Amino acid sequence: MDIQLLAAVLIGICVLLFLILRLKFQAFIALLITCIVVGIIAGMEPAAILNSVEKGMGGTLGFVATIVGLGALFGAILERSGGAQQLAQAMLKLFGIKNAHWAVMLTGFLVAIPVFFDVAFIILVPLIYALQKQTKKSLFLYAIPLLAGLAITHTFIPPTPGPIAVADILKADLGYVIIFGFITGLPAAIIAGPVLAKRLSKKMHITVPQDMISTVAIPENAPSAGMILFIIAIPIFLIVCNTVVGSPLFDQNSLPQWLRYATGLLGHPFVALIIANVVAWYVLGIKKGFSKQELLAISTKSLYPAGVIILLTGAGGAFKEILIDTGAGKMIATSLSGDFFPPVIFGFIVAAIVRILQGSATVAMITAASITAPLLTTIVNGEEVLLFTQPQLAVLVIAIASGATIFSHVNDSGFWLVKQYLGLTEKETFRSWTVMTSIIAVIGLAVSTILWYLV
Repeated sequence: MDIQLLAAVLIGICVLLFLILRLKFQAFIALLITCIVVGIIAGMEPAAILNSVEKGMGGTLGFVATIVGLGALFGAILERSGGAQQLAQAMLKLFGIKNAHWAVMLTGFLVAIPVFFDVAFIILVPLIYALQKQTKKSLFLYAIPLLAGLAITHTFIPPTPGPIAVADILKADLGYVIIFGFITGLPAAIIAGPVLAKRLSKKMHITVPQDMISTVAIPENAPSAGMILFIIAIPIFLIVCNTVVGSPLFDQNSLPQWLRYATGLLGHPFVALIIANVVAWYVLGIKKGFSKQELLAISTKSLYPAGVIILLTGAGGAFKEILIDTGAGKMIATSLSGDFFPPVIFGFIVAAIVRILQGSATVAMITAASITAPLLTTIVNGEEVLLFTQPQLAVLVIAIASGATIFSHVNDSGFWLVKQYLGLTEKETFRSWTVMTSIIAVIGLAVSTILWYLV
């Protein structure tokens, strides 16, 4: 093993954590500084370092920036239309008050597909307040399932930014990521949601905080739950169709050309999300009385948080490129080759360590994906060749996302968001939210490891 390259990687990770944890640098600039540090220690020329950064940023953002931007636009229109609240009310009516904890879990699972975690939680938190006041049971019975549904979808299922970024860095097919995200997410949501909630609610009786007053009202002309489900399903259905049609399940030569053309175009994430946005713009916006100026303001505002995620993801792509160009990635791949330590375990561990140390799940996912990516390719006749199948790469995305979910604590903004809105002490937040995120991570690792050897 090359000591210089190993030192470059280890020092680079230490620099990244020091800048974020100690100096409170924004992760975007911290990642860029780390790229330069790793390049210098590895002995790269200045021009080569900067070219790697530019190549990594550009190669990543070409895909991710478009997807994250379209996803943010889609979620904003859904949020402002009142569709999320309507979906929650429909789920409650379907399941009944007795099974309300299952209803809120499923609501969170569906709403977080197009809407960012924190926004979705704030939109839906009045629902769990109302349930607690009506039933007089512990707020945990409804809050934990909601949080589990939101966290799992936000982490596992595109078009949320985390899995999008990891899938792009690892060159994984989004259709497979969606399929395996659902397969992994559902059991994790059940165990970390309703099952854990019943146990916690018996041990700790939490009521609605006195200073928390609902400010989110359902518009009078809010769209139906069925319409919301239909619009959310549009991009998922198109992307998965493209994956299935292009898979080895079908003989590509025997398929009609028009079918391959249609699914290839409409099922690309860009086009699928554009279609969903256009439908949402008209059905949830124009038909519900929003003016074109209001819709423009809503969509413009939604792109502000997306900008931070896009830049952060681009910096992660630059970090990946530095590891590849220095040869550090190849060194890691060689030292970790073999069945004893497969990439699915390695990716999880790296993501978990970074997550626990610095808090941000997105940073953890991007860092782990950047370090893991060189393990997945080899050079044959001067060309980069993937060593694993697309289903395996998609499973690896889920494993990394699982690691980035583990043990949310005081350095994670989500920890404080949950503490504030549920009126908890730090100890209670550790015993509920932190335990929940760790359960999600462990189940995610278990399922993705099984899938790794099955696919």
